[in-house]
Parts: sequence; C-alpha cells; structure tokens
Amino acid sequence: MRLLFIRHGDPDYEHDTLTEKGKVEAGLLADIIDTFGIDDVYQSPLGRARDTARYSLDVLGKEAVTFDWLREFPAEFDPNRSENVRRAYANELKTDPETGEYQKRIVWDILPSYLAEHPELFDANAWRESELVKTSDMLSKYDYVIASFDKFLEDNGYRREGLIYRAGQGNDKVIALFCHFGITAVLLSRLWNVSPFVTMQFLATAPTSVTEVVTEEREKGFVSFRTLRVGDITHLNMGDEKPSFSGRFCEKFENEHERH
Repeated sequence: MRLLFIRHGDPDYEHDTLTEKGKVEAGLLADIIDTFGIDDVYQSPLGRARDTARYSLDVLGKEAVTFDWLREFPAEFDPNRSENVRRAYANELKTDPETGEYQKRIVWDILPSYLAEHPELFDANAWRESELVKTSDMLSKYDYVIASFDKFLEDNGYRREGLIYRAGQGNDKVIALFCHFGITAVLLSRLWNVSPFVTMQFLATAPTSVTEVVTEEREKGFVSFRTLRVGDITHLNMGDEKPSFSGRFCEKFENEHERH
C-alpha cells in the first residue's frame, strides 16, 4: 500500500482557501495526478485542503472522503501557564488587548535556542513529559490523531502492534490524503516511531508537494512503512513554477524579505 500525503496549495489563511498562486500550484499537480494510480482519496475538512483536492478530483473523476483528524494539527501552547516555556516562542507571542493575557499559539514553531536546552523534546518517549507539552493540549490532540490514523490503517489491513504493523490482509492500493504540513509531520512521527518534534522541526514541505510512504513486508505479516520521498515538487518544476515559501523561515537572518 502506498500513502501520498499532499500538502494544500499556497494558502490564504485568512479566508481558509488558496491564493492565486495556490490555484496555479493545484492545477499543476492535477496535470500529473493520474500518473500516481490513485485508488482512494481522503481530505482535511479545511478549505485550503479541499480546494486543492478539487483540482485533482475533477481529473480523476473521484470524490474524497473527509476526515476531521486530517485537519491541520490543532495543538496549542498556553503562554500564561509557564514563563519558562514562553521563551520557546518569544518572538511571536501576542496579548489580548482586553484581558492582557497571552494568546494561545500553535506548538511547533519553536525557537532553536529553546530546543538546544531541551533535548527531551526529541526523545521518542520523554517529549510526552516535557514542560512544553504539559502546558499545552498537545498530548490529547496527538493521541486522538494517531489513534484515528491507526484505525484507518487497520481498516486497510495493517494493525499496529508495538513499534510495527502486522498485515492481516495487505493490499496494493494507492491512497492520497490531501492535508497539511503539521498533520503530516505528526503522522510521519507515528510511522517512524520518533517524537513529533523531530518531524516538525527538521522537515519542511512546500505547498502541493507530495510525500510518499510505502509498506514493506520482508517477513510475512510484519510490515514497515518506508518513506520514498518527502516534499516532492516535480509538478511545479515541470510547470516552471517557483515553490511557495509558506511554512518556512528565513534562510539567513539578514533576509528581511523572508519570514522570521
């Protein structure tokens, strides 16, 4: 079985849809989508993912099933609960003008200086007990997502047992999931058996990029998921379309035109 995690096109976050560039990107992906041999399509409920999927669905002549757990990973840190952890997001914290309290924020855009002091975030088990996680709703959100993902895989013939999956009745399906970077990072952390902070901090995928994971059954019934490619943008290169910078930070601190 092959899983294709497809990030949405360049986003208009304010309106939860695509920018004009995002529409071009989604169209270029649709131009080659029938080469993937896709059997089933699933999508996030958020507009930017559904709008991206629609271009490809029209070409494939298929409809997508929507899963709530494929929405962008919604875990948030509460800065009001820890002065220490606030340092992890020091350059992005905002306060409510009426209450004066800090506004919650997504968990994964952590400053490197904080990460350097907290190696437990990269440990496959210790991240769960970290102060950052305990001052957020990440653990409950993460466990919900991976439980839903494991149920989805089991429905397709692969049951989680410890650190691997067992094949009941495997298949050769190609399954596309139109979703988001953050949720893809979480799902990959489950398949790789690593802390989600590893995938969140050390991967970046451009809008409409394709990440491909395939089952490998070297021993009868024992299955590993191997990642063949991460963030592939062949379709953008073919269309001479520069990938969007969305989701990335400045390559050099002096690059004022790039996100800091």
